[in-house]
Order: sequence, then structure tokens, then C-alpha cells
Amino acid sequence: MYRRLIPLLAASLSVAAAADVHIVEEIVAKVNNDIITRGELARTRQEIAAELRQEGLSGPKLQQALQAKSADALRDQIDQLLLVQKAKDLNINVDSEITKRLAAMQVQSKIDDPDKFKDFIREQMGMPFEDFKAQVKNQLLTQRVIGEEISSRVVIPEPEKRKYYDEHKKDFVREEQVFLRQILISTEGKSPDQVAAAERKAKDLVARARKGEKFSDLAATNSDDLETARNGGELPAFKRGQLMKQIEDIVFKQPKGYVTDPIRGQNGFLILKIEERYEKGQATFEEVDNEINEKMMMPQMNAKVRVYLTKLRQDAFLEIKTGYVDSGAAPGKDTSWKDVAQLKPQTVTKQEVAERRRRKRLLWVVPVPGTGGSKKSSTAPQSAAAPPAGGAPVSASAPPAAAPAQQ
Repeated sequence: MYRRLIPLLAASLSVAAAADVHIVEEIVAKVNNDIITRGELARTRQEIAAELRQEGLSGPKLQQALQAKSADALRDQIDQLLLVQKAKDLNINVDSEITKRLAAMQVQSKIDDPDKFKDFIREQMGMPFEDFKAQVKNQLLTQRVIGEEISSRVVIPEPEKRKYYDEHKKDFVREEQVFLRQILISTEGKSPDQVAAAERKAKDLVARARKGEKFSDLAATNSDDLETARNGGELPAFKRGQLMKQIEDIVFKQPKGYVTDPIRGQNGFLILKIEERYEKGQATFEEVDNEINEKMMMPQMNAKVRVYLTKLRQDAFLEIKTGYVDSGAAPGKDTSWKDVAQLKPQTVTKQEVAERRRRKRLLWVVPVPGTGGSKKSSTAPQSAAAPPAGGAPVSASAPPAAAPAQQ
């Protein structure tokens, strides 16, 4: 009786399992040894929608903008993977930068416990800490590759910059204004001893900044004004009359790059750095040289980055599933999806295996030409250029077959 029930039970379980099958994740693109999934594209679309809502879009306008930006979602994912892979080829390491950035975030959050900080990141970013860390790493790697491979090679000749200046002089007529960064060391709710310690810390930070430490890094890791600390202490531009007279008298007289002594305020000690200062009237070419350089570089940079990414695509193993479009596709490159289910493994019978073993044993007693006897022959290594038995040469760069997308 039990023997009759076992096949019936197995069949019933098989049917039930088939009914419960669902796609856990779907691979939509293969980029060398990496993949892009449908879930990743869905998350990107959600992030784009959230950004557009923050810009005030809703209804049909939101949907229209979302559709336009989502059209490049796969392209952008492929771009990043290719740049991260290139960073590995170039041996670019950003570990210290990641550590510094995460440390700054932890200081800003005022969470000393590492585990609690990871929980904070998960809640704020909506993803596990390790995923967020990987995201930061990828952003830094892509920036470094673009900087080393493209930005450093784009040079705008000075005559062209001067020509641009002469043709756009009216764009460089300035109002008197100053651009600042700040560090705030809070004294709110602190005892006299704690206030004294805060002042010592502020003076130490001023000394470090004046010796050459990057002010934005000092702000990110030390400022108690969390809102500006996230941007390295950056503040908006100020005109005369918009600041306290005590501060205005300093920042509108000192040169670019000047770091103030700690300024005592109601809430703490304020340290300011003058990032830029404009006098009223026509700016000279020398004053706006860097600004012109950036303006003229951007159109070239955008075009050169696209050309560079097209070249990376041409050299890459790239497959995209039907129904998904890479808006940055390399012209003429075949990226059609090859169904991994069709790549069946080679099979042999037990008899064939036994026959191969028998032939291998016979190699040890094959007579050597020109001799009357026999000797054990040393098997020479197969040439790297020679194809494997029964097939075409295998390319060393061919990617491994991807795992099926369904479970």
C-alpha cells in the first residue's frame, strides 16, 4: 500500500510546487561578469519618481518626466558597471575615501555605536548598510575613472578661453558678494568647562585648516551644524547687508582662502573660510579663468564620456533581454540575449568513459618510433592555441554562462 502511495504523493508535491513557482528575480542584462536585474531597474525608477516629486511634479507631468528619465535607466546601470570594472583594471582603490565619508556621516549622526549607525543608515537610505557602502564605492570609482581617463585629458587652450571671455563679458559683471564655508562648534546647553573645551577644539580646527587640511573635510567630520556639514560646510552666496556686521567686516575685507579665528556667537564658536569673493564691477579674465574653463569643458566632457562608454561597450561581453533597451548602445554591436537554457552540457556514456581510460593506460606502453622496444611516454601539454577535443578553440575572455533567472 505504502509503495503505491509514494508515487502519488510525489506527483502531488510536484504539481503543488509547479503551481507555487514565481520569479524571484529576473536578469535583464549581462555586462561581462556582472548582471543587472529587473528589481534594480524598478528601484531606480522609484528613486527617480521620488526626486521628481521633490521637485514639485505630480499627475501627468510627473508621469511624462518619469517616462523620459526612466528610458535611460538601463543605460545608466550599464555605464556604471563598465566604469567600475574599468576601475578594477586600472587598480584604482578608494577604500580610504569610503572610510572617510562613512566616518563623516557617523559623526554627523552623533551615533557612536557602529551597529546602531548601520541601523540608522538602513532606515535613512532604505537599504542594508553593505549595499549603501557598495553604492558609495561605485560612485567614487566611476568619478575616479572619468577623472583619470577623460577629464585630465581635456585641455582648453588659453586663447579660446580669452575669446569666450571677450564674447561673454556681460556674464562676468559682478555684484559684491562672498561665498563661504563654515564649521560650528556648539556650546548650547554646555557647562563652562565644556564651553572652554569647545573653544580649544575650535582653535585647533583653525590651526589645522591654516596648515592646509581640507576645510570641507574638517567641516564634514567636526561641525555641529549637520545641515551644512553634509556639504562640507558650504553656504550660499552673501551680499553686503545679509550678514552680521561682526562677520561682514571680516569676510568682505579678507582674500579668497582666508580662514577666520573662532567667532563667538550665541550658540557656539563659528569658523568661516572664504571660498570666493567678488568685487563689484567687471571681473577680470584671471578672476574667472577657472569658471570659464569649467563652462567650456562641460560640453566636451559630456561628448567624450559618451564616446568612452561606447568604446567600453564595444569591448565588453554584453547581452540584453528582449523588451529592454540600452539607450547608449554601441552601433553595430550584437547584444541580443542568448538563452542559457540552450547551452546544454556535453554528456558521455559509461562505455565512452571506460574506453577513454583504457586508451590513456595504453599511452604508457606505446612503442617509440625508431626503437625496438617501448618506454613510458611523457604526455606533452596541450598547446594553448589548440582547440579542445571535438570543439572550436575556447576564448580566454569568454564569460561564464549566467545562472538561470528563475527558481
